[in-house]
Amino acid sequence: MELKNMLLPEKTVTFDFPGSKGFKIDLTFLSKESNQKIFKKCQKQEIDPKTRKPVEKFDDDLFLELYVGAIIKGWTGLKLKYLEELVLLDVPEDQEDDELEYSSENALELMRNSVIFDNWISEVISDLANFTQSS
Repeated sequence: MELKNMLLPEKTVTFDFPGSKGFKIDLTFLSKESNQKIFKKCQKQEIDPKTRKPVEKFDDDLFLELYVGAIIKGWTGLKLKYLEELVLLDVPEDQEDDELEYSSENALELMRNSVIFDNWISEVISDLANFTQSS
């Protein structure tokens, strides 16, 4: 038996977002290798105009885009009234129960603009136990 033959590169689990009944998010735990691949894609070497020497630059925007795309696989039940608790919005009262459909763009914007959502995702993703417990 070889450990390398048993390792999973990723695993997706559905989580209930706290305090938002019916709002479920599909999150993926990424292996260290998968995380490193994303990180490497965001590192670029540029020439410093003053010293004319190569310097490593990290593209934070690209990292967030690739990372969010890799870890958030979908959601259901994100009502606009729940969204108002995560970001500053102006939602008419008669639309509070409307749902924001999942898209990679919506997920990215939510991660960029909501500290609450970003922190919760980070906590869930960083705890391996969330992905290893039997259903």
